[in-house]
Amino acid sequence: MSTETIEKPALTPKDFATDQEVRWCPGCGDYSILAQVQKIMPTLGIPRENIVIVSGIGCSSRFPYYMNTYGMHSIHGRATAIASGLKGARPELSIWIVTGDGDGLSIGGNHTIHLLRRNFDVNVLLFNNQIYGLTKGQYSPTSEEKKITKSTPMGSIDHPFNPLALAMGADGSFIARTMDRDPKHLQAMLLRSQAHKGASFLEIYQNCNIFNDGAFEIFTEKSSKPEEALFLEQGKPLIFGATQNKGIRLNGFKPEVVELGDKYSADDLWIHDERDFYKAQILIRMFDDPALIGHLPRPFGVFYETDRACYEDVMTMQLEEAIAQKGKGDLDKLLKGRETWTIS
Repeated sequence: MSTETIEKPALTPKDFATDQEVRWCPGCGDYSILAQVQKIMPTLGIPRENIVIVSGIGCSSRFPYYMNTYGMHSIHGRATAIASGLKGARPELSIWIVTGDGDGLSIGGNHTIHLLRRNFDVNVLLFNNQIYGLTKGQYSPTSEEKKITKSTPMGSIDHPFNPLALAMGADGSFIARTMDRDPKHLQAMLLRSQAHKGASFLEIYQNCNIFNDGAFEIFTEKSSKPEEALFLEQGKPLIFGATQNKGIRLNGFKPEVVELGDKYSADDLWIHDERDFYKAQILIRMFDDPALIGHLPRPFGVFYETDRACYEDVMTMQLEEAIAQKGKGDLDKLLKGRETWTIS
């Protein structure tokens, strides 16, 4: 009997595509995100049967139909809760949560923050188009103030969420941002998300060309991108501009733009450190209040990464400990608890 093993042919992006008709509006940014996810999947070395895509409700949530892996199109805002249960039961699986700014930050906001604080080893892809697309153009939790929509005809009076600030506040262990119209950067951020051991939170600026076209155009168009987008690289100074002639320095705790030349060099600039908890919060908040800190470019890349125990690992250890103590438990004592008293 031969003991030779038969090697399986290497997977390609086409192996991750299904026979389902992709039903997004022509020109939607979701097409690009789907293409980049399908491109990076073969490089992970993970069998398709060990990959699961879980989505909630929204345009982005059609994703599982178009990925030739296991998947679940779940219910509104609950993708994170369902993925948490799945990861707890099957920790060996590679689980990707696909959600939107409405699905993940409105009805699902509570589930999102608890997934991040528990730190399940899953990947959250939050498609942010600053609008409700599936239900035809109502304002969302990330829509800017004074936004005119079908549900806010006089302009939104809601203060919008900054998704990365929310993730930081929930003690997310990996926080990053990318965009649909920069395929190489998107691929790099997807790979970084997958490589992180813990809950990765990747915000993806995604253009809804029907109900909120051009929301992020200033960061994606060749004419404006060099001056408006700042790409973070670990251990490197924060430099941007059409000729890489501008940089960011910290004046106390306040970031400011400087021209590189006689007065300032790269040595004077802020050096990016993904492990710096405090500077990550400044980076994440850089565009919140231009009136207070002035106009600054929008950062893209990995803002923060830290090592923290994953929920499913600690849970497994606890279960193993309980099994090892089989027969040593006292049910009466457990039910009785310590909060008892005697009535005389």
